[in-house]
Amino acid sequence: MRTDRLSAVTDALSFDLDIYIDYKSSLGFVGLVLKYMALAPLVPAAVALYYGEDPIPFLVTIAAMGGLGVVLDRLRSDAQLGHREAFLVVSLTWLIVPLVGMLPYLLAGQGTIAHPANAFFESMSGFTTTGSTVLAEISFEQHSRSILLWRQLTQWIGGMGILVLMVAILPELSVGGAQVIGEEAPGLSIEKLTPRIQDTARALWGIYVGFTALAVTVYYGLHLAGVAPAMDFYNAVSHALTTLPTGGFSPEARSVEAFSPAIQWAVIVFMIVAGTNFALFWYAMRGEPGRLFRNVEFRSYLLAMGVVGGLLAVLLFAGVGLDEVPSGVATIPGNVEHSVRQAVFQTAAIVTTTGYASMDFNTWDQSSQVVLLFAMFLGGSAGSAAGSIKIIRWYLVQKAMARELFTSIHPEAVRPIELPSGPTDEDTIRSVFVFVMLFIVIFAVSTIVLYIDGHLIGLELSGIEAVSAAIATLGNVGPGVGVVGPMNNFLPFSGVAKVYMALLMWIGRLEILSVLIVFTPSYWRV
Repeated sequence: MRTDRLSAVTDALSFDLDIYIDYKSSLGFVGLVLKYMALAPLVPAAVALYYGEDPIPFLVTIAAMGGLGVVLDRLRSDAQLGHREAFLVVSLTWLIVPLVGMLPYLLAGQGTIAHPANAFFESMSGFTTTGSTVLAEISFEQHSRSILLWRQLTQWIGGMGILVLMVAILPELSVGGAQVIGEEAPGLSIEKLTPRIQDTARALWGIYVGFTALAVTVYYGLHLAGVAPAMDFYNAVSHALTTLPTGGFSPEARSVEAFSPAIQWAVIVFMIVAGTNFALFWYAMRGEPGRLFRNVEFRSYLLAMGVVGGLLAVLLFAGVGLDEVPSGVATIPGNVEHSVRQAVFQTAAIVTTTGYASMDFNTWDQSSQVVLLFAMFLGGSAGSAAGSIKIIRWYLVQKAMARELFTSIHPEAVRPIELPSGPTDEDTIRSVFVFVMLFIVIFAVSTIVLYIDGHLIGLELSGIEAVSAAIATLGNVGPGVGVVGPMNNFLPFSGVAKVYMALLMWIGRLEILSVLIVFTPSYWRV
């Protein structure tokens, strides 16, 4: 008996000795990020003062975020950030920032987001640029302009990446910056544009800021030109802050449907830009615009949107895609411009995972909704702000499947999978298949979990509604269909389900592996 106890103690001590993750320094780097993130609520605080609203929720958030950051930063040592520590820093940053970022919702006490589970859901949806919401009512009567702007700002901060921003401005993170950005960046890997990773981060954020400013100019310019009367300056800024990060939060209850066709066409352009690899724009600005259209992923991205958009346009024009049209809404059948605009807009919004809506596609029949559900699995380009699986992964999966068929017929053939940058190594192909399989398994399990949870609380979800809720959150898409449609919300779900979906957004934004690896025993041991 004493021998067994001694063995158990020895095993425990052995485990402790085997751990070599510098978790204290990892927490210290998270604290460093929080200290600088505490500056973000200054923007809505200033807006609150301008409109005569209460700035206290944001000032308290600044104090809490900064205070926690200072405490954690003291744990940081002079040791460099290693590969394993990078996983922990990324995972914890993207969990802790939304947790602290929900404070304004709780402190303001306005509407449905004043509940802790709802506030966490909304905050995580914002920072991960998912765009799913639990707001029962979106209006300036229910919520202050400053609170709504905080929703939009969280998406803009999360779009290009919290840690990409920190690497750009903090020399302390520049040493291990490549590891950190590599785990945070959406897609296979980040393309190092400059010799120094800090300069690469600055270049990406510079492009991102530039397109955001251009979107504000175009949106508000259309207002000044008299073709978009509802797009005042506040709306122009709010929608620019949520277009470029492919976020989709809008201060308007009817999303982009509230604006003129001219605005909707402009938003389409910026959504397509936001779903494109930002590195391609860097090359274009340096005198190599041809790289944009020579890029196989960009061509595949446009082709995918063209096929989906074209199919929807035909369905809508023929009236096949409509189940019912609400009173007061212009009919689509036979109207070429309207059919094409609605089809292209919703295709761009879903493929890029922006989540805006130019009309309520719950009024479309199931054939059109199934097309949209299919598009939710596509995703935009690697190196963009878009979520979901990503076009480049589907491209590599298709190439690998074609190679497998070829080598089955010609077993002696050696046929590497080629990209314009050169042959793709087998490790990359394997990681792509692992990611896609993990994504599909987590999606399938989540569909069942949400379906069962809905029935336990009396929420009678249909199969397609449960499917859309799972992919909308895991893929960072935003809206689904039915009860979670573009003009509805996720409020009917239980608190447990909302927290679960918030965690789906978290792992989806970090491409699954960056989070799951932290929960494996081998990660913590030599």
